[in-house]
Amino acid sequence: MSRLKELNTPVFWAEGHPGVLDREGWEIEVTGLCDAPGTFTWGDLGAMPKTVVDARLTSVTRFTVRGSWGGVRVLDIMKAVKAHPSVTFVRFWSVKRIYDTSIPVETATRKKTLLAYEFDGEYLEEDYGGPVRAFVPYLWGYKSAKSVIRVTLMDHYVPGYWEVRGYTDEAYLEPGLVRDMNDGGRIRRISGEEWKECVED
Repeated sequence: MSRLKELNTPVFWAEGHPGVLDREGWEIEVTGLCDAPGTFTWGDLGAMPKTVVDARLTSVTRFTVRGSWGGVRVLDIMKAVKAHPSVTFVRFWSVKRIYDTSIPVETATRKKTLLAYEFDGEYLEEDYGGPVRAFVPYLWGYKSAKSVIRVTLMDHYVPGYWEVRGYTDEAYLEPGLVRDMNDGGRIRRISGEEWKECVED
């Protein structure tokens, strides 16, 4: 059983669970405003420098789970494709191409923003967005698109799946009550100071 399952982390797919996915055959297409657009295979991602960060994934429904997330920095992906200076937003597409979301380039290039494939040293399973998901701990979890197959570098903002349904475009984390999965799902309050500690680079 995976660590995320042990913690009873909720499983939620707005567009429907994708079922079993081909990890070894996984590919992520990176396009848009760059000089060297291309496709990153599972092997390509594994060959790139791995970044491991201690951070929380926090759903707008207020469950939160903290651990060591491992993967490739989005900044490193952008460098690999020679992103243009004109990029202002990074858009992620999930498998099935139904779910998408965009984040500002200033957030995309921060230290803890990853294309993540591990949690606490274990490969992410499909329930939690494996083989590779966006991990953006600075914002509500709907910005951390699951099972990413495409990244688009843009000079404008496009509202995503949840944003067009009324969720905020900014997705700023707010102090308040959360269900802490690392503490058995206990309801507790996270202050602004604790959020700050969690997302410091």
